[in-house]
Amino acid sequence: MINFKKVGIIFLASGFILSGCTTKDSNTTSTPVEKKEIKAISLEDFAKNLSNSEYQFIDTRDDEAYNGFKVDNVKNGGHLKNSIQYSASFIGKVNKDKEAKFVSDKGLDKNKKIVVYDTNKDNIDKVSDKFASLGYEVYKFEDYKTFADNDANKANIVAYPEYQNLVSPKWVKDVQDGKKPETYNNKDYAIFEVSWGEGDKAINYKEHIKGAYHFNTDWIEDGPIWNLRSADEIKKNLLKQGITSDKTIIIYSDDASAGFRVNWALKWAGVKDVRVMNGGLENWKAAGFETEKTVNTPKEASDFGVNVPAHPEYDISRAKEMAEKVKNEGIKLVSIRSWDEYTGKTSGYDYIEKAGEPQGAIYGFAGSNKGDMSDYYDPDGTLRNPQEIYNLWKGQGIAETDKIALYCGTGWRNAIPWFMTQLTGRANTYFYDGGWNDWQLEGSLPVDINKDKGAKPDAKNDFK
Repeated sequence: MINFKKVGIIFLASGFILSGCTTKDSNTTSTPVEKKEIKAISLEDFAKNLSNSEYQFIDTRDDEAYNGFKVDNVKNGGHLKNSIQYSASFIGKVNKDKEAKFVSDKGLDKNKKIVVYDTNKDNIDKVSDKFASLGYEVYKFEDYKTFADNDANKANIVAYPEYQNLVSPKWVKDVQDGKKPETYNNKDYAIFEVSWGEGDKAINYKEHIKGAYHFNTDWIEDGPIWNLRSADEIKKNLLKQGITSDKTIIIYSDDASAGFRVNWALKWAGVKDVRVMNGGLENWKAAGFETEKTVNTPKEASDFGVNVPAHPEYDISRAKEMAEKVKNEGIKLVSIRSWDEYTGKTSGYDYIEKAGEPQGAIYGFAGSNKGDMSDYYDPDGTLRNPQEIYNLWKGQGIAETDKIALYCGTGWRNAIPWFMTQLTGRANTYFYDGGWNDWQLEGSLPVDINKDKGAKPDAKNDFK
């Protein structure tokens, strides 16, 4: 079989200490800017100014802490309402010529006081220094744990409803080591590297997390549309891999789209606890954890535990059904495809004949081609903050309350924003599996060739 899918992308005193000293710094931008001295803010003033429009609050922690995990044993996990995330792990990974715009695109305003917080002082220092070198007025807050441990502050802290779905390499390693990391209450788990091809031939499985199995994407889908296989076929294939509804399944993938598609399929089938490891194998290796090249074979299971699919509502399979829902239910189609696909310059695939989009579809960002989802990823290879994506969608005319159906060419790329909407509890979001492939094969449905759309909207994520 021709490998249509395999494409690689790499994939968180009671007042201010004031000083009027400034320095010049020309290392991070082509034009020298005034680097202001970094100041400190007390716990009292931090809390007092949370609703002050003259302040912006920056969370420098990784995704898992920002999303809701109680990292560093904070009592109340999550992030400050309306805070901006700029993980310390971005430092050194953004092109210096593009840093000023990249930081500004996060929403930072040089007319406001920037308060940087974290439970890790080193992270605070790194990010504070970077912002100060770019000309921002920066205040460090080093007592966030005390703030987050106080139940009186809970109303100011937001945790995403399904934050447990996205986990760190450290969380996965703790599971392997027999520990009970936060939100893990099971006794049975399996880790799968997800990509196309059989285990001994799949390129991305040649080096993998020690003990991980391989998951071939062919087990859940087949051509020519590349929709989900039948429920019976998928159930059979999952059981062969020892996957049941009650086992915790941990997924990672170098091609992030593949991992998130399998995540969606497993939830559709009825696996109750599916976790996606953020950042893929590179993030695992960066944490210093062990890999291997051994082909591991799971023990086959006999009883899946629930009828498949347990959640048929997760899938709008075919084009005609999707078109009817657009017409009768007011669902907006959101294209998670490249700009060249959206504007009809290419179909995106050598096996998809026609170019175009379903009539009325709205551009929802993606990357430069069918194997690229760079609009959705941060400089450290982890998932981008969902709120940044929602802000982009708002600019495209997609409101928070709209019913939307996400699609791409064949159901891989749209799995990433679908995961985001589930993570954050965004309602009225649907997954259209057939995508452009099924729409153009159907032949009778209306099509737009958006050649007059001009330049691609700014994804506000240019760091390379």
